[in-house]
Amino acid sequence: METRTLDTLTIGEIVALDFRTASVFKNNRIDFCCGGKKTLDATCLELGIDRQKIEGELTAITSTPRNSNQDYKSWKAGFLCDYIENTHHQYVLRTLPDLLTYTQKIAAVHGSHHPELVEVASLFTKINSELLQHLKKEEEVLFPAIKHAIEYDDAESKKTIHSKISRMTEEHEFAGGAMDLINRMTNHYELPADSCGTYQLTFKLLEQFEDDLHIHVHLENNILYPAAIKIAN
Repeated sequence: METRTLDTLTIGEIVALDFRTASVFKNNRIDFCCGGKKTLDATCLELGIDRQKIEGELTAITSTPRNSNQDYKSWKAGFLCDYIENTHHQYVLRTLPDLLTYTQKIAAVHGSHHPELVEVASLFTKINSELLQHLKKEEEVLFPAIKHAIEYDDAESKKTIHSKISRMTEEHEFAGGAMDLINRMTNHYELPADSCGTYQLTFKLLEQFEDDLHIHVHLENNILYPAAIKIAN
């Protein structure tokens, strides 16, 4: 990836062009989904990260042949809607009930010695409620409007796209920010010496949930939503 390109693209655009770069940002704790509107320079300066180190890692990972299965930016918007719903929405719907139960359970059992778990359980309850409403609005309103606008080019669907995407993006900010807070409160899901099996499972599931959410939000914020806005304009 050329230096000139890195200077002009946002983090989200870099990942949208080559999804393999997401691993570089994840390993360096750089937000590429909700924080994807910032440039590499601004992000490194803000976090105190060596830009040359990141640039070298990005160059190394993009210098090998790309897997075409991850070229999400080339996918048609309607197909991407279906992919997000069938992959990421289904994952969220399968995982939320277990995490809601487990976070509350470990808070009840271990909260006296690890008070952050009480905060984690409370915050995840809010995440659960917000995401269930969010997915419903996407599946019943936004995604159908995108597909309808593609097929019929009608003004009402375009109006819906414009009105909903702003709200959807704000809801992403909440979910992403809440999971980032859980990550920090648990010291990046570090397990204490007295953690039981449920405690360990909960932290593993939380970390997997956060990783999936980053990809999920990236696909929408940085690829699907910009494509939908173009369709609606």
